[in-house]
Amino acid sequence: MKRRHFIKNAALSGAGLAIGNSLIGCNDKPSEEKKTESTMMTTINNSPIAICTWAFTGANAKAGEELSKGVKALDAAISGVEVEEENLKNTTVGKGGAPDREGNVTLDACVMDSDGDCGSVLCVENITNVAALAKLVMTETPHVILAAEGAEEFAYAQGFKKDNLLTEDSKKAWQEWLKSPEYKPLINIENHDTIGMLCMDKDGDIAGACTTSGLSYKMKGRVGDSPIIGSGLFIDNEIGGAVATGMGEEVLKTVGSFLIVELMRNGMSPQKACEEAVNRITSKNDRYKDFQIAYIAMNKAGETGSYCIHKGFTYMKYQDGKNENVHSDYFDKA
Repeated sequence: MKRRHFIKNAALSGAGLAIGNSLIGCNDKPSEEKKTESTMMTTINNSPIAICTWAFTGANAKAGEELSKGVKALDAAISGVEVEEENLKNTTVGKGGAPDREGNVTLDACVMDSDGDCGSVLCVENITNVAALAKLVMTETPHVILAAEGAEEFAYAQGFKKDNLLTEDSKKAWQEWLKSPEYKPLINIENHDTIGMLCMDKDGDIAGACTTSGLSYKMKGRVGDSPIIGSGLFIDNEIGGAVATGMGEEVLKTVGSFLIVELMRNGMSPQKACEEAVNRITSKNDRYKDFQIAYIAMNKAGETGSYCIHKGFTYMKYQDGKNENVHSDYFDKA
């Protein structure tokens, strides 16, 4: 049974209860309903926009070009991140990504569409384009997340080809690391990075994708924030979307991307919302000087913003045929 049919059937079975609850409560809290309505974005931008974490110029250009052709937001985002999934020189995404401590490359990804549907895959081996696989989890299964061997088997059933993700360069780097194994994240040295992308299409709809190979030389089975809906990525098409990058364990603790969208719902600009999300982390963790966190966000009006802990993070923005690298403001100016 396809996901949409599964959800439709479940929704119909509970329709009576939902309507009953609505009728019971409709006279009790009219002020809350008005408050919710007042926070919805009414100004819609109709000029397609693509933004992504870090200076992934080609990936963002690809997404922007797809949007310019009229491609829907989610498909454009997936096309964009595929550029880096297939980039053998990128050791943090897709094929060529750094392996775990046992020498196995495992990939994580998630997608979220403008209608609220989402899909995710975790710890996937032997499949390069895991963002596209996450979309198929969303559209072709009744689930949101598939993991490890189950996700890989589903990929083969959907026509994906088996691919050795460990390149010779990544293998040599891992073997060198084994001589004196130590895990210590280096700020802005992307051994913990991802590509996260948000797209707004010509209809004003927003969708996004996140894909990564995770921490270099991570423990076997480790999963960060990137494939977790609400942490690495969150979209509410009435409000906007947000994506995270950096030390995933810290993003998970504050459900950062969801937080940013909720802050925008309550009137904050994308910029201010990103700043507050970073402040939530730095105010609760005095070790923030040892790791980087960065967010990018976009609202329904097409406004964008970004913020990070340490200097050095940039993001790409494509609009009206122009693809530019934007330097992010940052928290730690000491």
